Amino acid sequence: MTKPLEGLKVVEFGQNLAGPYCGQILAFLGAEVVKVERPEGDDARKWGPPFVEGDATGFIALNRGKKSITCDLADKAQREALIERIGAADVFVHNLRADVPPKFGIDGPSLTKRFPRLIYADLGAFGAAGPWKERPGYEPIIQAVAGLISLNGDPNGPEARIGVSIIDLSTGMWTAIGVLAALARRTATGQGSLVNTSLFESGLMWTSNHVAGWSVTGKMPPRQGTGHPSLTPYQAFECSDGPLMICPGNDRLWRKFAEVLGHPEWPDEPRFRTNVERMQQRDLLLGMIADIMIRESRAHWSAKLDALGVPNGPLNTVPQVMELAQVAALGMFARPYAGSDALFHGLPLSIDGERAGGTEKAPRIGEHNGKV
Repeated sequence: MTKPLEGLKVVEFGQNLAGPYCGQILAFLGAEVVKVERPEGDDARKWGPPFVEGDATGFIALNRGKKSITCDLADKAQREALIERIGAADVFVHNLRADVPPKFGIDGPSLTKRFPRLIYADLGAFGAAGPWKERPGYEPIIQAVAGLISLNGDPNGPEARIGVSIIDLSTGMWTAIGVLAALARRTATGQGSLVNTSLFESGLMWTSNHVAGWSVTGKMPPRQGTGHPSLTPYQAFECSDGPLMICPGNDRLWRKFAEVLGHPEWPDEPRFRTNVERMQQRDLLLGMIADIMIRESRAHWSAKLDALGVPNGPLNTVPQVMELAQVAALGMFARPYAGSDALFHGLPLSIDGERAGGTEKAPRIGEHNGKV
């Protein structure tokens, strides 16, 4: 089957997570992605253990399906060869430190002027404007500065970093979306574009609902643990053998949940009739539900909730997730390395029933020097 981006040529000078993930999305959708690395390689190759065939699994996860060449930007001949390669490509993606591109003549204004059809995607830390435009940043810094850490954690405990690299991965996704939009416009106009994204802007996007609420009330809700700042009940409840997440997200589902709990009268009581009223009685209601849920197992409650269509699910560990029949049915993970049990993802999308990516390997440092 022909892939959607087949024939598209991409040069990616990505490092660590965000830039490489953008490149991988484009590669898994069919683009030829040439990854440019410093002679010593992407730093993320060494971010381990664990390692597979000498590279960290985190590096492999986000760099499969690409070709690798090396370039020392301080070497004039290598730098000029890179610029010519970029000019022959459709897309250039990078997440280099802000001062590096202008120093070596590979900045957006210079290259888009020289190559008018080029889609130039600049993925930065804090954005292309403002007093912090040249400030460096990594995932934990952005989670902290953008306010995400302040929102995460148990209400009775310390704040907590989000356990996955949500900033890096989402910024890679936003950059890929920007590239695809710019390509669509180029099809219509013949002109390339300068696409700017940043880790900080992604962080601001993740806090957008909280910003909207604060801008109206002037207040921030406390950290919710597994709960929700605007819905009740909508969280995990402890059962006799562990927690079960239950999300009756409207009054109809709340009525069904109350029936499962053995209290079909609760939704007709003025104090619990609507979500607004339940929020006013939040602590009381959650305590009443908790006293009932703890009496039976997760399987007991889940079966009853499923029978009435109330969304619910156990709080799984990652190993438990990988044992689920649903995961196997979706075929999202593969073992591309012979002799290794390492599992790596395809994209979380299928086109005409075919998973985008998954079975490719990551290139070795400079594996394709002189070959592409």
